[in-house]
Amino acid sequence: MPDDDTQTPTLNRGPAARNSPELRAQRLPGAGEAPAPWLLRLIAVGLVLAALNLRPAITSLGALLEEVREGLNMSGSVAGVLTSVPPLCFAVFGVMAPRLARRFGAGAVVCAGMAAIAAGLVVRPYIGSTAGFLAASALALMGIAVSNILMPVIVKHWFPDRVGTMTGLYSMALALGTALAAAITVPVTGALGGDWQTGLVVWAVLAAVAVLPWIVLVRDRTPAPGRPAPAAATATEAPALRITRSRTAWGLACFFGLQATAAYITMGWMPQIFRDAGVSAGTAGLLLAVTMAMGVPLAFVIPRVASRLKQQGPIVVVLGLCGLIGYAGLYLAPAAGAWAWALLLGVANCAFPLALTMIGMRARSGAGVVRLSAFAQSTGYLLSIPGPLLVGVLYQHSGGWGLPIALMAGLMIPQMVAGILAGRDRTIEDEC
Repeated sequence: MPDDDTQTPTLNRGPAARNSPELRAQRLPGAGEAPAPWLLRLIAVGLVLAALNLRPAITSLGALLEEVREGLNMSGSVAGVLTSVPPLCFAVFGVMAPRLARRFGAGAVVCAGMAAIAAGLVVRPYIGSTAGFLAASALALMGIAVSNILMPVIVKHWFPDRVGTMTGLYSMALALGTALAAAITVPVTGALGGDWQTGLVVWAVLAAVAVLPWIVLVRDRTPAPGRPAPAAATATEAPALRITRSRTAWGLACFFGLQATAAYITMGWMPQIFRDAGVSAGTAGLLLAVTMAMGVPLAFVIPRVASRLKQQGPIVVVLGLCGLIGYAGLYLAPAAGAWAWALLLGVANCAFPLALTMIGMRARSGAGVVRLSAFAQSTGYLLSIPGPLLVGVLYQHSGGWGLPIALMAGLMIPQMVAGILAGRDRTIEDEC
């Protein structure tokens, strides 16, 4: 889809004006000269490495949550607060991403985000207090938040004719990083001496590696799609104030928020559910890894299928039904059918790449994608904050997992309704 709103009209200008440095700097890839193939390959590698780092800070903690709770003397309620920190940070810091991208360039912001993840992961295991652990986690999550928002923007910017494919690629990498952290954190911790601090800090290495390809783009000043050209500023600023009038935007925000609620409850609490049912810590980590690993192939397939459909409602319903069955099994026979429930909940968690794909499809322009991505993700993560916290409170005060699992299953119904609304064949420009 062409990003027409990011280009300055040149019909009435002379050759000198049309070739001025200012105007050349405003041209998007595809609008003027095509970017060099090596640059596109580097950006693709950067996307994959960045995506690999968007969840290990969370799932590695989920695998060692019991050890962290004991090491820092956390109650169940405080642990619930800890599992609610990711969506809170994503909501708060995600709002900053479009403004930072307009000022410094999306590549520079993602580069800084990867550096923040590495720094936070290095500091948090050794800071020695719950408050410090939360603060260092927030630093890492700030980097994740801005990168979360800018991934669809970078794809739209550099790969406008391959949105589905590239969204699938980085979604697959995101799922792979999530699964790896869940699967190997406990074994790696044991291999390195059994210290939970060491098991958490190793993931800083992957974040440090992810900084490297983005350094090339730090000096790139090509405007992000949301940055209006001077002559078009008035025309493009007005819709930003009216996105809250779009039913599709609200539907997508609610869908994103509810799937995020399910995802962070799963990442934060599912290993503990299995451990309380008699499953060993290592196996519980593997079960979470299986759940996350389902997103590796499906995160590549679902965006490609969704981008070929006019309406994505049927996919939303299938994913929701898998979630309902998985939660029912987790309630009735958590240990006996553990692998089946892990697989089904893994399929249900693939609502995340579907939501990212719909962000790219529900806006006609790059500027619209920036606004919709920031609105849907920030609002969605804000809506998801109470979920993991409430699960921790219910778990502590009910003494079991019956009520928390009932809550998880109940949230699947509004998630399907919101997804059907967001999946209709229309764009926010039509509604705003």
